[in-house]
Order: sequence, then structure tokens, then C-alpha cells
Amino acid sequence: MTPEDWPRRPDIYLIGITGNIATGKSTIDAMLAAKGAEVLDADRVVHELERKGQPAWQRIVERFGEGILTAQGELDRAKLGQVVFSDPVALQDLELIVHPAVRDEERRRILEAAPGTVMVVDAIKLFESGMADACNSVWAVTAPADQQFARLQRQRGMATEVAWQRIRAQPPQSEKAALASVVIDNGGSLEDTEQQVDAAWARTAGAWQAGRSG
Repeated sequence: MTPEDWPRRPDIYLIGITGNIATGKSTIDAMLAAKGAEVLDADRVVHELERKGQPAWQRIVERFGEGILTAQGELDRAKLGQVVFSDPVALQDLELIVHPAVRDEERRRILEAAPGTVMVVDAIKLFESGMADACNSVWAVTAPADQQFARLQRQRGMATEVAWQRIRAQPPQSEKAALASVVIDNGGSLEDTEQQVDAAWARTAGAWQAGRSG
């Protein structure tokens, strides 16, 4: 999908949130939601589209077999992750199944947003998909690797080897930070992160809202 395929609406303000795994993007999403933003989380969209019986679910099962399913027939994400993160071809195949469906759903929700909405699109592939070019502001969330590792173990119960495999499989965080208009360092205290978010909001979406009301 090219940048031209993403909706460009002057009546909404679109913030793109990106960052590597376990940098704490959901924390930033929650802070922005508390300010009234509508959050569109690509991971949640993926989960919705991969539910049992959905077209994406069917294609994944056809490609990877029923061994990646739970006893209830839902995707076992841990098993699927073990397969794709150790095989670049398998990962590419999964992305070719999932990403187009996710982009179509994101595009639909952007088009349906009410005028005056500040919408946050949280997507790890924000730049790769071309969506970043349609955003009014792009925020990259960063965190030290040891914190990423700790979060993966604490929040997702990942084994040491698996957690480091996921972290190392992604491009350096500096690449996203260099392309972003806002960088949120989520490696400190929650209060420090919130101060950064408040300041970035005031410069971007807050300023846009003030301009509309003025």
C-alpha cells in the first residue's frame, strides 16, 4: 500500500505511534486516550481479524497447519511466534496474509471517524506501510533493551531466549526515532513519560484543536 492509498482528512488529526516490541506504546496510547483521543491499535485489529473462522485465520491455518491452534481452535500465538521468528520466509508469509487485512480495516476506521477527532494509530509497521506519510504527527516510543526484555517476561511470560529473539529480530530503535517528529523516551519513570506526552500533545494535537476552536 502506497501513501496515496491512506485517507487524508483535514477534519481529523492523525497521530501515528510506532516503536519496537515492548517499548511501552500502549502506555502512551492510554495517556492520549485520557486526553480524548480515539486509539486505533494495530495489534488489537490483528487479534480481531485472526479470530477463529475469520478469513485471515483460515489462510494462516492453511499456510502453517493446525499445529498452531489451541484446543479451542484459536491461534496459539506462542506457537506461531516460534515458527515465524525463526524463519524469515515464514514471517514474510504471515505478514503477507495479515498486513493487507489490517490496513483495510484501519483505512475503514479512519474514513468513519467523526470530524474533529484526534485519532491515534498505533502500528509497529507505521513507516513500512506508508501510513506515516498520511499522519499529521509521528511519535516514536523508545526504551532500553533491558526494559523491553523485562516487559516481555513480565507481561507475556516469554522465556529468556524467545524474548531476546523477538527484540533482536527488529530494526534498531534509532531508525524509527530518526524518522519521527516526536520521540518519547519511555525508559524512565511514568511521571517523566507523562510529562513528555503532555508537552508533545500541546505542540501537536492540542495546538490543532486550539486552532479549530479559535
